[in-house]
Amino acid sequence: MSVLSLGMTMKINDVATPVVVLRGVESASHGALGILRSLGRLGVPVYAVACRRRTAAFYSRYCQGKYVWNVANGHTARSVDFLLDVGRKIGRRSILIPTDDKALLFCASCAELLREQFLFPDMCPKLVRELSSKEGMYQLAKKHGVPTPEAAFPKSRQDVLEFVSRATFPVMVKGVFASVLWKTTGQKMFIVRSASELLEKYDAAEDLAHPNWMLQEYIPGGDDTVWMLDGYFNDRSECLVSFTGKKIRQYPVFHGSTSLGICVENETVRKTTTEFMKKLGYKGILDTGYRYDARDGQYKLLDVNPRIGSSFRLFVAENGMDVARAMYLDLTGHPVIPGTARPGRKWFVEDQDLVSCLRYHRQGNLTFRQWIDSFRGVEEAAFYASDDLYPCVTRAMTLCGEALKQLRRRRQ
Repeated sequence: MSVLSLGMTMKINDVATPVVVLRGVESASHGALGILRSLGRLGVPVYAVACRRRTAAFYSRYCQGKYVWNVANGHTARSVDFLLDVGRKIGRRSILIPTDDKALLFCASCAELLREQFLFPDMCPKLVRELSSKEGMYQLAKKHGVPTPEAAFPKSRQDVLEFVSRATFPVMVKGVFASVLWKTTGQKMFIVRSASELLEKYDAAEDLAHPNWMLQEYIPGGDDTVWMLDGYFNDRSECLVSFTGKKIRQYPVFHGSTSLGICVENETVRKTTTEFMKKLGYKGILDTGYRYDARDGQYKLLDVNPRIGSSFRLFVAENGMDVARAMYLDLTGHPVIPGTARPGRKWFVEDQDLVSCLRYHRQGNLTFRQWIDSFRGVEEAAFYASDDLYPCVTRAMTLCGEALKQLRRRRQ
């Protein structure tokens, strides 16, 4: 088997192995959509499982089949049976790609059962859980000497009071598991600027029976100090493909996910990550975040997502390689030819970046000229694609519907 790459066009001789993309949360699914397009354009049959019918990936021309099921519904055995039945309907053992933490943790915990119908990297459930948890990731980074912001994980209000007695504000608040914090606050992370604000928010939002808060040292700097690495590690924990870049804008502003990103080489981030994952024996796709700390000149690890990231299509090599394609090639026995991402390549999320731009502008951080100039080098968008228009149309209709609902509520 061989791979022929020419410019941004990649061809694979054998694309008989199907792929099932698994979504476990209800938020916008541009990551899942990116996988369908990336592999579908190669001729790979790609199927999607999501927890709601109106998800953008279902409307892609590259979606061979769509299945509605929520793997985070608490019925693990039923979810396993549902996915195994999907695999049987497809008729051939398929590669399974979880796209969010809930789907990932489900797959890790049920890996042996799912292998009957699915292929995926040999995940260590314990390592997946540790890396998915901010506390577990922090402890692993400390153990292996990887720079990371100082953090505390309070188990009670008294722990928060003790933290306040020695803390320097502002402080970042994150969820040990981000999805839990999102459920209770509507945010994946936020900044608190005083002890009183911290205590007020803690009392209002933390579940004392199931502590989930992470109090993290705040590293000053703009969005362009946030760096990313996406990579793929084989069954020997060798990094076959890796890309680095940084955020230009985020959604929500200043401390959210990438709404506009750019490919930039960073050997320090690459070396730190690959050596760390080798020590851990990590296998599979990885999405990581760092922040450059100008106070001591270090790149400090913020997040490790042991799965594909929603912004993975920012990182595409000149030969067409991305991390989804790298995994497909590796698991199907094809050689993986890494390639190099073109420096300056940009990718953005249309609706999220528009909202962020408006907020940056209101705060005096973005002029009209800067906004226009920032789109130079954009090569791909999250929802729009000239060869696959329906997901973008569907997303636009969904946003219009949400806007009308909000307008009606305000008038009532």
